[in-house]
Amino acid sequence: MPQGQPETVPQDGLTTRQRRNRPLLIVHTGAMKGKSTAAFGLAMRGWNQGWSIAVFQFVKSARWRVGEEAGMLALGRVHEQTGEGGPVEWHKMGSGWSWSRKPGTEDDHAANAVEGWQEIKRRIAGSQHQLYVLDEFTYPMKWGWIDVDDVVDTLRNRPGHQHVVITGRDADPRLVEAADLVVEMTKVKHPMDAGQKGQRGIEW
Repeated sequence: MPQGQPETVPQDGLTTRQRRNRPLLIVHTGAMKGKSTAAFGLAMRGWNQGWSIAVFQFVKSARWRVGEEAGMLALGRVHEQTGEGGPVEWHKMGSGWSWSRKPGTEDDHAANAVEGWQEIKRRIAGSQHQLYVLDEFTYPMKWGWIDVDDVVDTLRNRPGHQHVVITGRDADPRLVEAADLVVEMTKVKHPMDAGQKGQRGIEW
């Protein structure tokens, strides 16, 4: 897209404005770091537009409070207190989905993932948010916990104007085919190659 101009214009009957504002399904995949970071950067832009943001983390432990979570929840508080930006919700599988899990119940990651996906489907059907970040959502699909065809069908037929960003390695080819924008993070160099572990402010 040289200088922001599309190379081709499809004969789809849409106006330039309609085509420009289509809701997008975005996939960040690949072996390198940065998939979630890019998704949360997009979420910050959406917050600035006043969008309702919902983040669902499917793998990271509930005890691991990542920097993006603290930042996004702070932006959510700014919205509540001043009206600036948009509302923010953040849900983590590792802590049990708040609408379905009872305190003290045995953790079942597969069942938890299914419950999370069912809640996302309910919200999509109700056009509840303008942006969904489904962080590390490729893994429960890869592991067979969640049906890929159901995900693709739900996202292809979602109503209203709802953007969806999915992150994680090994994105299923069916998901890649359905997506409007796919980025594959590939490694050129990484500090770990030189024996350096993750550090504050870079990895979390």
